[in-house]
Amino acid sequence: MNVAKSAYRVFSANSSAACTELAKKITERLGVELGKSVVFQESNRETRVDVKESVRGQTIFIIQTIPRDVNTAIMELLVMAYALKTSCAKNIIGVIPYFPYSKQCKMRKRGSIVCKLLASMLAKAGLTHIITMDLHQKEIQGFFSFPVDNLRASPFLIQYIQEEIPDYRNAIIVAKSPAAAKRAQSYAERLRLGLAVIHGEAQCSESDMADGRHSPPCVRNTTGHTGLDEKLYKPPITVVGDVGGRIAIIVDDIIDDVGDFVAAAEILKERGAYKIYIMATHGLLSADAPRLIEESAIDEVVVTNTVPHEVQKLQCPKIKTVDVSMILAEAIRRIHNGESMAYLFRNITVDD
Repeated sequence: MNVAKSAYRVFSANSSAACTELAKKITERLGVELGKSVVFQESNRETRVDVKESVRGQTIFIIQTIPRDVNTAIMELLVMAYALKTSCAKNIIGVIPYFPYSKQCKMRKRGSIVCKLLASMLAKAGLTHIITMDLHQKEIQGFFSFPVDNLRASPFLIQYIQEEIPDYRNAIIVAKSPAAAKRAQSYAERLRLGLAVIHGEAQCSESDMADGRHSPPCVRNTTGHTGLDEKLYKPPITVVGDVGGRIAIIVDDIIDDVGDFVAAAEILKERGAYKIYIMATHGLLSADAPRLIEESAIDEVVVTNTVPHEVQKLQCPKIKTVDVSMILAEAIRRIHNGESMAYLFRNITVDD
């Protein structure tokens, strides 16, 4: 006897109108209406969620994009998931294109692995599955007690390179640090382009601090004359690879504080690159990022719409957006219908 599949609904857990744009695009592609719910903040900043329709026995997808107010967005997601759980939803699947706190996935001195804490909170709230995109570290999937589908944005960014960058065959893929070389290599192989790596950075880089290798901190205070420079030695920045007369394309997963990218662009200009593009999945673009990009040697910053950044685009016309709602909608459809997700990972390399 054939058993009919249970219905599914798609909700948005965002209280901000700007953050619901991605959810609307996904539901339009799916041909369904966005679920009826109200998410708002009380006068004392407590989060309240009211689900306005029955979800009993249904599979529910919660789309949550993460704005600048990260902690509020997390609470909105947790409260909505718990509200759906107590309303007897059959399955609750979180669609979180940019997973917050993903940079805090390693022990740092006496800190904590916050990403693991968040994974436990989501499971406790009632989530049974997560769809996300380009986790900062693939190992984060091991923090969860339920399935995680980590989609990739690289096919969309590669398509943008091929269609929107004139003479992209004269380009070279650049890793702004040795740690980013594997990701850059995966782009270079698929585009059949050369690879360059920027080597040399301060010893207190984020990647060093995150895993606790510098404990105590690498800033040292000296008393009296030691005959040595009190500042730590910084190796000279060099570019491994020829970028002269080429288009330089720097690839990364997150662009937030753009200081490293601006510095990399200046180095590449000095080495003879005549155009510089930045490609990243998640465009957080915090603080003065739009102004710094506008004043820098960077020609264009291309990010996906996993994170809302319309305000930043108004401040800096160099910022361009690639829509990834298609792959998120297809992931929802396949999960609901019990179809394989392998098709969404075609042409994806191991290092991507």
